[in-house]
Amino acid sequence: MIFKILLLVIFFCVMIGVGLYARRHATDVNGFVLGGRSVGPWLTAFAFGTSYFSAVIFIGYAGQFGWKFGLASTWIGLGNAIIGSLLAWMVLGRRTRIMTQHLNSTTMPDYFGKRYQSDALKFAASVIVFIFLIPYTASLYNGLSSLFNMAFHIPYSVCIIVMAVLTCIYVVFGGYMATAINDFIQGIIMLGGIIAVVWAVLFANGGFTAAVGSLSRVGFDPAAYNGTQMLGEFTSFFGTDPLFLLFVVILTSLGTWGLPQMVGKFYAIKSEASIKKGMIISTFFALIVAGGCYFLGGFARLYAGADGIVLSNGKVAFDNIIPTMLSGLTQFAWGDVIIAVVLVLVLAASMSTLSSLVLTSSSTLTLDFIDYKKSMTEKSKLLWMRLFVVFFIICSAVIAIIKDAYPGITFIAQMMGVSWGALAGSFLAPFMYGLYLKNVTKSSVWACFGFAIVVTIVQLLCTFGVLHVQNVPVLSLVFKTSIHSGVISMLGGLIIVPIVSAFTPKLTASDVDKMFGCYEKKIVVPVREALEDGE
Repeated sequence: MIFKILLLVIFFCVMIGVGLYARRHATDVNGFVLGGRSVGPWLTAFAFGTSYFSAVIFIGYAGQFGWKFGLASTWIGLGNAIIGSLLAWMVLGRRTRIMTQHLNSTTMPDYFGKRYQSDALKFAASVIVFIFLIPYTASLYNGLSSLFNMAFHIPYSVCIIVMAVLTCIYVVFGGYMATAINDFIQGIIMLGGIIAVVWAVLFANGGFTAAVGSLSRVGFDPAAYNGTQMLGEFTSFFGTDPLFLLFVVILTSLGTWGLPQMVGKFYAIKSEASIKKGMIISTFFALIVAGGCYFLGGFARLYAGADGIVLSNGKVAFDNIIPTMLSGLTQFAWGDVIIAVVLVLVLAASMSTLSSLVLTSSSTLTLDFIDYKKSMTEKSKLLWMRLFVVFFIICSAVIAIIKDAYPGITFIAQMMGVSWGALAGSFLAPFMYGLYLKNVTKSSVWACFGFAIVVTIVQLLCTFGVLHVQNVPVLSLVFKTSIHSGVISMLGGLIIVPIVSAFTPKLTASDVDKMFGCYEKKIVVPVREALEDGE
């Protein structure tokens, strides 16, 4: 217990110290929101990765999808690394950095307003961010309850308040630079922690071969075997439900391309070299953290008989699976050390994502909504952003506490579930196409926003039983879960934007040429990077 408390105290002190150190980088809006657009590859890559993977992944998704798919859930982590990290950097990284600097854009709504020359689009995007980032932010506290109760036997609300206060301190003081530096530290903890946990759980189950062997026998009754059913479905290549697995991979991987807190990392990167290095580092980080989390969750069925996993009503408490795995390590001499590392890992994962989300929300609300006339001074903008950081953190903490205290209020949980799909569905297509294609129209962006929000609202109505689409062939698949509707929302936007753009008024050619002129700017590079003509 002393070691656990000591490790947490050291972690908290380092986080606050970084916030105080980074104050000198947060003296103006550009510094507070983007770190002066001078953040190197390691900090940017870790900021991207730690914003991507929170305690929701480690505690919630790893247990839930590991229970559902078995070892095939590892495909989700691989998809996160290849699609969500590697391809995101390749497709969006360079062009986002160039275009947003050229347009002098600091937020995603501001980008929409300037790229498509529409203040109304900017306001609409700001409202979407405000509505759907708040419940998403509150979901970051999920999983802390069972883990900290196992280790310290302290109330869930105390965990939330401590995490919220500490995150608030370093973000308010240091802005993006404090977030980036702390993300790097937290990322190192996450890398070491997940490796240690995977090794420890496998060791506790007799090693990799023995654990896989035990998992292959889950659900198989030799006496009832008739020669037709699948053997070892939880160790099979594509798991129990390949189609649903594909939907999960698409939502959790491609979705990052449209999330403002993720794409915003590309705004701040320093140079071309930083983009190339950051892409490699970020992909490696995702392979270890996401791959490790989902691989670990794949062994969830081995703990089906433990207390608190399968409830009396037959439902599975997914948030209890990973803590149950860890509680079994206390029988080993080094088990408490592993648990202490995991506590810091979960806190680091949650605080890094929380800081990114509240910084995105506060900057969006200040720059794109409050200061719509562009008449505020730098000092006033900074003050408002810091106040909104505090506001958003308080809101997220209160929502999380209410959700835990009153489980009958299901609307909060459902809003958390659909927020990712709503944000990515609204922003992915118009943002990406806007970086590459000159003929994208603002009408197509409106259509994409509208489609995503309608899909989200219908999903909520279906979830609450207001609408019933089970007997409608296509709709029953689209609105089966928030994961299905989120994927349809994103893929639908990718189709809607080019189609609507083909039939709606374009921006003037001269204005678009000025925007895309940033890509034609000539720079001098060493001959080792580019040959001269004729060589």
